[in-house]
Amino acid sequence: MALSKEKNQEIVANFKVNEKDSGSPEVQIALLTEEINALNAHIKDNKHDYSSKRGLMKKIGHRRNLLKYLEKKDINRYRALCDKLGLRH
Repeated sequence: MALSKEKNQEIVANFKVNEKDSGSPEVQIALLTEEINALNAHIKDNKHDYSSKRGLMKKIGHRRNLLKYLEKKDINRYRALCDKLGLRH
């Protein structure tokens, strides 16, 4: 369940750190959060789609690792991102 090109560009524009940014932790976490939300909605309708559940768990683990990295690197950026995305911290 990949994001559309327009949605992807919109998320990058909202979370980029500088003008040419597309790979900062903030952008990656925001993209993963959007994909996770879409997969959660899909799994609510399709409870027996185990391959999608596995993909969801992998995305959640990847996001968790990126959040840990950002928390260690810069706690203020981490807290601002969590507030903006509505994640725990």
